[in-house]
Amino acid sequence: MSNKVYRVVNLITFYRLVAAPLLLFLLLTGQFTVFKWLLALSFFTDAIDGWLARSFKVISLLGARIDSVADDLTILVAILGILLYRPGFLRGEWLLVGGMTLLYVMQNCMALIRYGKLTSFHAYAAKVAAVLQGVFLVLVFFLPEPVAFLFYLTAVLTIIDLAEEILLVLILPQWQANVKGLYWSSGRLKSAALEDKMEHDEDQGQDHGHQEQEGIRIYVSIYFSCFQ
Repeated sequence: MSNKVYRVVNLITFYRLVAAPLLLFLLLTGQFTVFKWLLALSFFTDAIDGWLARSFKVISLLGARIDSVADDLTILVAILGILLYRPGFLRGEWLLVGGMTLLYVMQNCMALIRYGKLTSFHAYAAKVAAVLQGVFLVLVFFLPEPVAFLFYLTAVLTIIDLAEEILLVLILPQWQANVKGLYWSSGRLKSAALEDKMEHDEDQGQDHGHQEQEGIRIYVSIYFSCFQ
C-alpha cells in the first residue's frame, strides 16, 4: 500500500514539474483561460501531494527535492503571468516584490555555496506561506482586481519564511530536508552539542582512569624493585 501511495505522490509532484513549462507556453501563446485553470490545478496538486505524503508517511528526499523545484517553477510562472496580464499591480508594489525577490535569491545563493544544492526545508512557515501564495496567485487571475489585504498578508509571511530559511542555512552544517523550523532545528543542535560534550567528558574520564592505573602500576613496580 505504501509503495503505491509513494508512486502516486511522486507522480502528482512530477505532474506539477511538467506542467510548469506548459503553463509558460500557454502564457506566451495568449491562451490565458486555459492557463489560469491549469495554474489552479497545479496549486491544488501541491496541497494534495503534501497531504498524502504526510498522511501515509511516504515522505522521501527525492520527493522533497522535486516538490521544492516544482513549487518554485509554478510560482515563477504565475508571477510571469501577473507581469504579462496585470503589470500595473506589480509596478505599484515594486518595493515588496523587490524585497521578496532579493531574499529569495540570497537564500538560494547561500544554499548553493554552503550545500552545493538548493534547500528543501519545508518548514511550517514555508507551508503556511505556500498556501497563501497559491490562493493569492490563483485569485489574481480570476477576480477583477487583486485582493490587497491578501497580498500584504502573503508578502509578510513569505518574508518571514525566507528569513527563517536564510537562518537555517547559516546554522545547519549539513543539507537537511523536511525541517520543521528554526526553533526545532536549534533544539536539535543543542541536544547534539550536549551529547558530544557528554561523550567528550566520558572519554576524558576514561583517559584519566587509564592514567591513574598506569601511575599505580609504575609505583608498585618501583616499590618492589627497592626490595630486590
